[in-house]
Amino acid sequence: LQNHMKLKLKLKSKRKLKIWKVNQNNNEYCDKLNMEYNPSDHPRASTIFLSKSQTDVREKRKSLYVNHQHPSGPMRRKYSSCSTIFLDDSTVSQPNLKYTIKCVALAIYYHIKNRNVDGRMLLDIFDEKLHPLSKLEVPSDYDKHDPEQKQIYRFVRTLFSAAQLTAECAIVTLVYLERLLTYAEIDICPANWKRIVLGAILLASKVWDDQAVWNVDYCQILKDITVEDMNELERQFLELLQFNINVPSSVYAKYYFDLRSLSEANNLSFPLEPLSRDKAQKLEAISRLCDDKYKDMRKAAKKRSVSADNLTLVRWSPAIIS
Repeated sequence: LQNHMKLKLKLKSKRKLKIWKVNQNNNEYCDKLNMEYNPSDHPRASTIFLSKSQTDVREKRKSLYVNHQHPSGPMRRKYSSCSTIFLDDSTVSQPNLKYTIKCVALAIYYHIKNRNVDGRMLLDIFDEKLHPLSKLEVPSDYDKHDPEQKQIYRFVRTLFSAAQLTAECAIVTLVYLERLLTYAEIDICPANWKRIVLGAILLASKVWDDQAVWNVDYCQILKDITVEDMNELERQFLELLQFNINVPSSVYAKYYFDLRSLSEANNLSFPLEPLSRDKAQKLEAISRLCDDKYKDMRKAAKKRSVSADNLTLVRWSPAIIS
């Protein structure tokens, strides 16, 4: 009887251990799956702002098609020809500051406009009623009216201009904003958008820029905010991000190109300028540098012998603009 009881307990413990391992694997799989679908962490996941803008873009195109209107009014878009090449001055490594801020403001606008109205909690640290940014009285209906895109742009532009922040910092700001919404499971709305954007800019400027802006400097820009409030905003923002401030280059590039897609869909194209002789020479020099850099790698990759039955020749020709 004792042996039977021991065997029964042993089988029971094995069964519990097996169930625990299955649950553990399921939890790990869910965490991994959630990470893969988080756009601020995974380069293959679609950005939230681009997904939220799709409905509005489709409606705009449908309305323009019904009314037989061109999306940008008169045909003002410049096209390259054999004699003239038009390029914008924005690249993934050096984005155009003005138009990047405009695109980020547009992305925030779509976040607010197409938010999930499901009664998600409003964290106190981001509530403008509890932590106002100015001494002016906050209206009673402050959480009812969505801000216009121009209002968001003016707020972001003021902070970037006063703190002398870069365009890359604006892209990282959007990454942190979407990471906050995903990690904390909150939505950005009329009641909290200013403080969420301020917290994201504050953190992005410290992580990205070599000469970071101090919290006290933001108190000089926003005259009525205290250093203690800025410190608490930064601390809670970091905690909600789980102290994950890493932005991989692949994620940064994805956000940059998705912002460009957003600008194209909303007729907010980056300014095009004809390719000048000086810029062409610079591009030619960059092309030659890249060719020299990878010359040794190409030599190592070439095969010493090739079968005559399946003979293929690889020719390398650098693109030179002159």
